[in-house]
Amino acid sequence: MTKGILLDYGGTIDTNGLHWANVLWESYQHNQVNVDRDAFANAYKFGERALAIQPIIEPHHVFYDVLFLKVEQQFAFLKENGHQVNDAAIEAIANECNLFARTTVEKAAPVLAQLSQSYPLVMVSNFYGNIQNVLKDFGIAHYFQAVVESAVVGVRKPDPQIYKLGIDSLGFLPEECVVIGDSYSKDILPAKALGCKALWLNVKGWEDAADHEQKVSVADVEITDFNQTPDAIRSLD
Repeated sequence: MTKGILLDYGGTIDTNGLHWANVLWESYQHNQVNVDRDAFANAYKFGERALAIQPIIEPHHVFYDVLFLKVEQQFAFLKENGHQVNDAAIEAIANECNLFARTTVEKAAPVLAQLSQSYPLVMVSNFYGNIQNVLKDFGIAHYFQAVVESAVVGVRKPDPQIYKLGIDSLGFLPEECVVIGDSYSKDILPAKALGCKALWLNVKGWEDAADHEQKVSVADVEITDFNQTPDAIRSLD
């Protein structure tokens, strides 16, 4: 019987299963940033590392700020590696992606409201120390009993310990908890390692999906839209 729910944020609630690299890559193309997919992928990885290890993002920042600073790091990497990019596109990409995230979160909010009426919700996120402000700005902070954020607790996915902190905050056994996330390696595997049930929002990852069939057999339930979450959780009981 499910007693508590642990939810990922980025790529789950704010994109409905699309990996953020896909969202940004599409915005690069829409804004005529002329780099190939491999160059973008390297810039994306660089930006993620930079934001994870340097105090670039501050607690008061909202999600637009995260996007602007993220793309700024990506552009710096691209220029350093000989690509011609126009800094004027940074603001356009940040605005476009922020609107996409806000719109997607607004669609997810009724699902969070429904879930929170039946279960305590805990967010478990690899984020930059400002997730509380992002959730407040997007109007969904009140749905979560607790937030476990990597930059605050000093543990990052895929280390199962970050999910263990979420389970402990609920006060339930792992088998009484459901983990919901879009990343097989960062959400589903840690959940199963701890003994939780795992609900995989499997829409469009960034990595090679050649081992898709193997992954499907690992998650307890697989969905393709966040709106399917309530029914999927009921199917686990």
